[in-house]
Amino acid sequence: MKKERENAMIENRIGRKIHQYRKDKNLTIKEFSDISGISTALVSQLERGIGNPSLSVLRLICRTLDISLSSLFFEEIDNASLIRRASELERIHNPNEKNSVYFNLTPGPVKSGVELLLMELNAHSETNEGFSQHFEEEIAYRVEGEAASGFEDDAFPLHQGDTVRILPSRKHKLRNDTARKVKVLFIKSKVNY
Repeated sequence: MKKERENAMIENRIGRKIHQYRKDKNLTIKEFSDISGISTALVSQLERGIGNPSLSVLRLICRTLDISLSSLFFEEIDNASLIRRASELERIHNPNEKNSVYFNLTPGPVKSGVELLLMELNAHSETNEGFSQHFEEEIAYRVEGEAASGFEDDAFPLHQGDTVRILPSRKHKLRNDTARKVKVLFIKSKVNY
């Protein structure tokens, strides 16, 4: 039942796009049918989200409208969905880090090539017992408080407003030796597989 609803939604979206592209070209259904070789009945059905077009029919439609096949499947993103309000922050639990809390600040309904996280590190603690290591590159910006950025062989004090770049596979951790909580903003690149 759920799969049928999803298919119907996709067919409706494709139909609306075909209709819009045809209107943008100032073509009637009859004119479109004559140019594409697709019957007026089928064009009408597809635009109303009825029916399941074959790949060859979709290619004819795209060729006639001078659009890419992917443009029929790409979903428009509402600009309002690109905003994440402070009240909507998503808390991320990392079981390996008992002294810190992460909040996902990345807005948007689709996956992004970057991720924006806010970390709060408790007083007199560090992010890991050992070192973190991952395949993404990240940049850490000290928003509030002071901490030390530790690499496998080095540690550097970072003050409020300082930034550190953490290269892929570089072992690292953050340490807070103060009595105040530290806030760090992370921008992480996302590895695409």
